[in-house]
Amino acid sequence: AGWQFTPNEDEADVLILNTCGFLQVAVEEAIEEILSFVEVKTSTGAKLVVLGCLVQRYQEQLIEELPEVDLFVGTEGISHIVQYCDQMMSGTLETKVIVPARSLMTAKMPRVQTTPFFRAWMKITEGCDNHCSYCMIPSIRGPLRSRKIEDLVEEAIALETSGVKEISLIAQDLTAYGDDLDDGSHLVVLLEALLEKTTLPWIRLLYLYPSGVEDSLLILMANNPRIVRYLDIPFQHVSDSVLKSMNRPYGKQQLVDMVTKIRHYMPDIALRTTFLVGFPGETEADYGEIGSFLEEYQIDHVGVFPYSNEQGAPSENFAHQCDEETKNDRCTRLLELQQTISATIQTKYVGTKQTVLIEGVSEETDLLLVGRTQYQAPDVDGCVYINEGNVQAGDIVQVLVSESQQYDLVAGVI
Repeated sequence: AGWQFTPNEDEADVLILNTCGFLQVAVEEAIEEILSFVEVKTSTGAKLVVLGCLVQRYQEQLIEELPEVDLFVGTEGISHIVQYCDQMMSGTLETKVIVPARSLMTAKMPRVQTTPFFRAWMKITEGCDNHCSYCMIPSIRGPLRSRKIEDLVEEAIALETSGVKEISLIAQDLTAYGDDLDDGSHLVVLLEALLEKTTLPWIRLLYLYPSGVEDSLLILMANNPRIVRYLDIPFQHVSDSVLKSMNRPYGKQQLVDMVTKIRHYMPDIALRTTFLVGFPGETEADYGEIGSFLEEYQIDHVGVFPYSNEQGAPSENFAHQCDEETKNDRCTRLLELQQTISATIQTKYVGTKQTVLIEGVSEETDLLLVGRTQYQAPDVDGCVYINEGNVQAGDIVQVLVSESQQYDLVAGVI
């Protein structure tokens, strides 16, 4: 449309900043970044556009708080950003805050891939209908909207054609895919279509809801190694009382049954989950249940976050709020426990042959390459350090694991 991207912010006529507004810490980070862009704007005379979740959440409030910003655009305005920028530059904008009606991306929308050329994210839905008591996503991102299977297949083919070897399917709730459609769409049907229409070596599933993990999905994964042996399923807690307060429709026994069922179908699978500690009303006994669960069921990858009181979420007004010191202490202790568990789990890979996707040269030393097994997701899990082999980024190769660390492995190319 006549615009060009520049990597140099001092050359830009328009500075565009995308934001998160899900957690207060993300809001604070976004505001800090906006203020740093204000400094650039002041020195160069550029226009400043802020878009995304921060705008969707706070809307008109931002005009008073951040008057230096020339234009605010909500989460649904991405596809019309050129139109808005043209109007801003010509002085024909009627308002500084634009929050369009709910929309849904398609494969037809132009996409700049910001990940390495050999892997990509593919978002299959927008919005969420779960309404957890601590979460602002339904109000920020709206209700569940699933993309059509044909549209997702079209995007996957385009990604494969561009050189992508691994796609990670993402959504606020992957297992809800198709619930809003009346055409038989379902996560399993989508995966079957991707397996049939593409030859992508690795398909990864991230962010599944515990009560939505069905046998049909596990059977498909067990029979199709191109769907990697990895599932990211945020539990959030294991205490029945806390889960009920969180408005999560399952309890500890359902989690135990689910983990057991998954490992029955795929004994070698790697599981990742997250926990929210310090939730209002969480006792030390409630908290202790998480540690006991981890020790017994040996979850491969675990993220732990202190509960954050979000303005507008029901839990903001719950009684028995935990103090910051307690939340941070519980977070630290659980992470330390998981470090020990992870170090033990990693030892099982020593002496085994593993398939690895090469990421490139290590940032720590150019004498080592870095890769990931199917049991390690990009950006959040550990990696494999490879000390030999004539391979390049994007190659999928066999390695022999010689050493394990707390989260990482060391191997050589076979």
